[in-house]
Amino acid sequence: QVQLVESGGGLVQPGGSLRLSCAASGFTLDYYIIGWFRQAPGKEREGVSCISSNDNSVDYADSVKGRFTISTDNAKNTVFLQMDSLKPEDTAVYYCAVDRHRGSVPHNWRRLMVYDYWGQGTQVTVSS
Repeated sequence: QVQLVESGGGLVQPGGSLRLSCAASGFTLDYYIIGWFRQAPGKEREGVSCISSNDNSVDYADSVKGRFTISTDNAKNTVFLQMDSLKPEDTAVYYCAVDRHRGSVPHNWRRLMVYDYWGQGTQVTVSS
């Protein structure tokens, strides 16, 4: 059974850090594209970051560049999102998703329909 499970969310003060994990089971992340998305209340789901397990190419939304870092641990079949210098506007449910595309991060990685599998999400709240 194919499954993605996010963890690591929580409540953090502005300026703080969190590390999200996305653990895959039922398939291997090797050679695939993995994206992180977020959805705040009343807003559309938006792409945050993306990584290719093929060539480790990455991309980030402008709003998180320099603050978030995406990485993979293929041995653990897990993708991470290190989030530093968090802001209240980062508050959202964060989702990981997998695109069974083999190659570099595609130009359309922000499009939801690109992805084949989604996790259930983990809540991140940035507040003092």
